[in-house]
Amino acid sequence: MIELYYWTTPNGHKITIFLEEVGLPYTIIPVNIGAGEQFKPEFLKISPNNRIPAIVDTEPTTGGEPISVFESGAILLYLAEKTGQLIPQDLRPRVEVLQWLFWQMGGLGPMAGQNHHFSQYAPEKIEYAINRYVKETGRLYAVLDKRLADREFVAGDYSIADIAIYPWIVPYERQGQNLADYPNLQRWFETIKARPATIRAYERAEAFKNQTLDLEKSRELLFNQSANTVQR
Repeated sequence: MIELYYWTTPNGHKITIFLEEVGLPYTIIPVNIGAGEQFKPEFLKISPNNRIPAIVDTEPTTGGEPISVFESGAILLYLAEKTGQLIPQDLRPRVEVLQWLFWQMGGLGPMAGQNHHFSQYAPEKIEYAINRYVKETGRLYAVLDKRLADREFVAGDYSIADIAIYPWIVPYERQGQNLADYPNLQRWFETIKARPATIRAYERAEAFKNQTLDLEKSRELLFNQSANTVQR
């Protein structure tokens, strides 16, 4: 059984998509990041960076004590290796998958995240910052579109690389992007959107979407952290 510490963010969706694809039993433990639940001591033992998602594998393949994993890319890799699914075993195709997994983790995710922050959440609209991150998001979309010009998925067969990238494309309108400008990416996006596992994963998210929050408190919790917020 996988215990999934989850909230309805792109990184959270990655893990539910994977688990639905492979049919691995899991239970969701919601961590309402807008209410500060990510700072609870019991969660920090699993995810010391106070971010979701995180997992606890109560039945590791090697036996023994449960294993906890934080960081969405590390979780995807761990689960792919545990199940032997959605990652190639041969060296060359495996490297292809890992390249694009880390491309998302180091590029698309952080840049789109800053895009969201400055265009949607920042208390003042800073034109330079908005333009910077909207343009960089567009550049990354173009890189992905070019990659998909001659292949169905980003690294051969459908893999954890596609699963990592897809949820960060879902809010494309909020990112100031038009999928029609990237026809190969759009075709890929619609293909993954229609997969039954993707549909089920996003249906799971609906149960958590309508929780009432104090928006100002949420902004303070999410965007005003510093060294002083780390429990030492």
